[in-house]
Amino acid sequence: MKAVVQERFGPPGILRLLDIDRPTAGDGQVLVRVRAAALNPYDWHMMRGDPYAARLTGGMGLSRPKHRVAGIDAAGVVEAVGPGVQALRPGDPVLGFCPGSLAEYACTTADLLVPKPARLTFEQAAAVPMAAVTALRGIRTVGRVREGQRVLVNGAGGGVGTFAVQIATDLGAEVTAVCGAGSGDLVRSLGATRVVDYAREDFTDGRVRHDVILDNVGNHPLSRLRRVLTPAGTLVANGGGSPGHVFGAIGSMLRTAALDAVVRQRLRPILPATPAGPAREDLLTVTALVDAGKLTPVVGRTYPLAGTAEGLRHVEQGHARGKTVITVP
Repeated sequence: MKAVVQERFGPPGILRLLDIDRPTAGDGQVLVRVRAAALNPYDWHMMRGDPYAARLTGGMGLSRPKHRVAGIDAAGVVEAVGPGVQALRPGDPVLGFCPGSLAEYACTTADLLVPKPARLTFEQAAAVPMAAVTALRGIRTVGRVREGQRVLVNGAGGGVGTFAVQIATDLGAEVTAVCGAGSGDLVRSLGATRVVDYAREDFTDGRVRHDVILDNVGNHPLSRLRRVLTPAGTLVANGGGSPGHVFGAIGSMLRTAALDAVVRQRLRPILPATPAGPAREDLLTVTALVDAGKLTPVVGRTYPLAGTAEGLRHVEQGHARGKTVITVP
């Protein structure tokens, strides 16, 4: 099968489209014929081995990538199931967390897959797992957004941001979306009542306070973000950061957690959603919102499997509109 392979850490140019053996489904596993795979900042962090401190956790490998085939988000069709899998069968269209998703076939555990909503294309479905679950956790689980609250989403035009605007709107919040000028009409169509062009206006000037801020960008110091929170407001800091750092977002997240212990406001760092934690329950929640017409994935660009390196360069630049998706023929 064709797969995007990385043998070492480095920039997108290290990726190679190679023919490798097709994986097989073991106990409790499902083999998926991948039809589309989404790209996330998570993917270039894993590709570059960045931040360096994260290599010590064992999740990405110390001197070389732990996973030879890149990717985590996938949508496709069940090709085969291993012993013990009863909820899924060959031919079922699915989406979920699927390590090694940048390939024609990939294996994952059955509990990390859910049925694909019929109203979504495979490209739209691939955009859901990491971004939508991160947005759900940031807005509902950690942010505890309630009807009538003022919510600000920084980075509202990106993958997590477009989902977050919709989820906060569905919860009855008044949403301010901070994004580039080219995404203004988009975020309004998703439910934002106020749009701030970050190039023309500083939302941290203190003129408007918010009950909850979801910061997907990390381009303002905590002191500036706190001044636009209500006295008992919540800042949800979504870990990210640019490549080439020793500690990356880890340092800022530790500072956020430390300050949370001594101030009245709630300052809560979160990591992008991965298969850890209640992944299946969250996937089912977001797909239920999709089925109800309350959540629609925004796919900004698509690339073929052979164009994965180009797609990751686009995501690394930090200005991707919606989700960037790889199509797999």
